[in-house]
Amino acid sequence: MPHPTSARPPSQQPALLTVTGDCLVAADFRPRARSRPPGPYRRLLSTPGARAFTVGNLLARMPMGMFSVSAVVMIAGTRGSYALAGAVTATGLAATALVAPWIARLVDRHGQARVAVPATLLAALGSLALVLCVRYDAPAWTLFAAYAATATTPNTGGMARARWAHLLGGDSAALHTANSFEQAADELCYMLGPVLAALLCTAWFPEAGTLVGVTLLVGGMLLFTAQRSTEPPARPRPTAKAPLRAPGVPPLLAVCLATGGVFGAMEVVTIAFADAQGHRAAAGVVLALQAAGSCAAGLLYGALKPAGPAEHRLPWCVAAMTVLLTLPLLAAALTGSLPLLALTLLVAGMATAPTMVTTMTLVQHRTPEGRLNEGMTLAVTGLLGGIACGSATGGWMVEHASPAAAYGIPVTAAATALLLTLLPPRRTV
Repeated sequence: MPHPTSARPPSQQPALLTVTGDCLVAADFRPRARSRPPGPYRRLLSTPGARAFTVGNLLARMPMGMFSVSAVVMIAGTRGSYALAGAVTATGLAATALVAPWIARLVDRHGQARVAVPATLLAALGSLALVLCVRYDAPAWTLFAAYAATATTPNTGGMARARWAHLLGGDSAALHTANSFEQAADELCYMLGPVLAALLCTAWFPEAGTLVGVTLLVGGMLLFTAQRSTEPPARPRPTAKAPLRAPGVPPLLAVCLATGGVFGAMEVVTIAFADAQGHRAAAGVVLALQAAGSCAAGLLYGALKPAGPAEHRLPWCVAAMTVLLTLPLLAAALTGSLPLLALTLLVAGMATAPTMVTTMTLVQHRTPEGRLNEGMTLAVTGLLGGIACGSATGGWMVEHASPAAAYGIPVTAAATALLLTLLPPRRTV
């Protein structure tokens, strides 16, 4: 017959008594629950207010991967011209490159909520105007004017990174995790956004992608800016110099320009390669695999403790990106297999997120205090300029050579970025 105490649950088991010298000591042998220390991302999101502004920012950021695809499908489907659709989206990209730094400067000076909300509403009106112009067959010039108005969309990723920098202070390890998380979020949005936009525009009606994107943008921005406790303080009269004049920032912008060339060329060349294989519809899936590899690598990179300063890590990250980008070139040139190309793009994408995380970390370090959002937006502007140049160069190479040979453009752009990171720092007087 079992002892009566053995039927009790472990929490009710009595402690045993032992004699130590002249003292009677209670020894507690009851099992204790083992608590695992929280991971880096769990610690990051446990920061007060972090989850609320992250949800809003992700909702507002998702349309960034939707608007251009939605515009192309909407315009080309109703006007029957991909040339017109491409010209309209290129105009919006150029307008964003000019307007975005100005919007970011206003955000730094007057606060995120005061500037981002009206700027977002103005951009939303531009998108709605584009829908109406397409729907009612307005003159072509109205499409350009309406889409150019969307350039006032604030840099949502930059504002989120500015909040992390404000909340985390000088904790470099936590800031590294935050930057990795934001880069993975960028990749996720640019991976899911085009797929969602294409699905909405084809399954419902051509304007559906733009309308859903506007709803997500406005709703997410209102939720994001409502979290006032995590908003960085405004600097109405910043005493620091402009980021473009800060030591070490212009070389980083040049690296962003070259890195953007990788992204722009890769997208155009992959679409052309899949089209030449008779599988144009699969191009989106292939590009999504590249973004998935980058997203996974970004999360893994953020979970690791960075070794050495970011200045020393950046050349190694760019070198890895350059080497891995030769894999799609070899797969396309030697085999012509689309499945093998997709696999190599998945692997090559794993080097882009660490490169972008390290670059953005350096931009944060080198941007003068009080002008962080402006500095981050300049980096994004550099990326956009590089994407435009890479798209044009990749398209020219496809037309005059072949899609397989055009995969040399991303490799060349990555090698250019590597040379820029290896240049000796400019001495300041």
